[in-house]
Amino acid sequence: MRYIPHTTEEIQSMLKSIGLKSVGELFSSIPDSLLLDKPLKLPAPMDEMTLLSHMESLAGENNMLPQNRSFLGGGVYRHYIPSAVGDLMHRSEFVTPYTPYQPEIAQGTLQVMFEFQTLVCELYGMEVANASVYDGSTALAEAILMAIRIGKNRKTVVLPSSIHPEYRQVAQTILKSLGENLVEIPHSPQGGFDQAALTDYLNADLSACVIPYPNFFGVAEDLRDVVAKIHQAGGLAIFCVTEPLSLGLFESPGAFGADIVCGEGQSLGIPASFGGPFVGLFASKDKFVRQMPGRICGMTTDNKGRRGFVLTLSTREQHIRREKATSNICTNQALCATQSTIYLSLLGKEGFKKLALLNWQRCEYAKQKLTSIPGVKLAFPEATTFNEFVIKLPRSADTVLHGLRAKGYDGGIAIDSWYRNLDNHVLVNVTELNKKEDIDGFANALKETVS
Repeated sequence: MRYIPHTTEEIQSMLKSIGLKSVGELFSSIPDSLLLDKPLKLPAPMDEMTLLSHMESLAGENNMLPQNRSFLGGGVYRHYIPSAVGDLMHRSEFVTPYTPYQPEIAQGTLQVMFEFQTLVCELYGMEVANASVYDGSTALAEAILMAIRIGKNRKTVVLPSSIHPEYRQVAQTILKSLGENLVEIPHSPQGGFDQAALTDYLNADLSACVIPYPNFFGVAEDLRDVVAKIHQAGGLAIFCVTEPLSLGLFESPGAFGADIVCGEGQSLGIPASFGGPFVGLFASKDKFVRQMPGRICGMTTDNKGRRGFVLTLSTREQHIRREKATSNICTNQALCATQSTIYLSLLGKEGFKKLALLNWQRCEYAKQKLTSIPGVKLAFPEATTFNEFVIKLPRSADTVLHGLRAKGYDGGIAIDSWYRNLDNHVLVNVTELNKKEDIDGFANALKETVS
């Protein structure tokens, strides 16, 4: 039976109600150059056994490097995940979670969500967190939308260019139809927040300013004075964190006076998995809780005084709120949130701090080794960084990275496609998976490649 829930008559009725003649008109915003003008080139049908054999042969063509030889970062981070995390995640009660509409039979799911929220609050230094959103990029868009709702008539949102470029693209796509003034300001010559560029927008129209922490270049800054200026103008400070492990070493956004904190939780026990699924983290001050997107679980007691967990707030569109919803993204990454909760619980507070310190130390060692190579320089030598940094190469970044790949190393990410003024620059990431001998080997391969 085909899984097409609507009849032809129902489809035509819905199209008529919105003034369209065909389903194709729904996608008229897609440029013709991106549309497929011929049938997909698919092979003939196969039986199950033949198909599995075919897929295995395709998988065998992948050329995978060991994790310790990868220095890729840029928002997706490789960390060691204890075996216990995967073992626990395979338990049936974890791999089959669903929206806990009936708390009396979903206490386990609700408790895990509550524990997750508690950990996010401790991590971010905030008062309230939700039970996760889709991913880091949409979490940022949700944070901006939340700030706009709170600010009401304020229309300007400042977005530094040092935020992850793909996060910026997602935010711009989601907000482009709302009429808000999404302003992008450049990064400073030191790779950080350009406070001078913010000055022109510190007025009565400022809704919010987004502060990356650390930013796309790995740069982390103490920006209390920036937060104070934003608040003086009546705006909200949104912190965006793509590498939460950094908070084991640096002060939390809450300590800087953040109003809303969002970001990605992938580095907390979620494998890179070729780009997903990930888990969006989201927290705010308690006074803004009714404007938060997603689900919020609470702890209470029943009429016999026994502890229980419930959905306290849940204002997503699927919960009958429709146009009054705080979010129209249905997905809640409950499975990934559970996995992050298990990872953080196993690591513990002291383990989290030690892991963060280890990552920072290995990254600093890599800085020294790579910049000792003639012609290789730090792009932002005075900046404090965590886990990743930008180097400038004496030759084309793409050429050098291709050469490194041939030598068995993923040497980083060329960033000139996002930052035209940073040609021949590469973003290098180092974690606990890259031991001293791996960093030394990478440095030797880079020296041979650029010489």
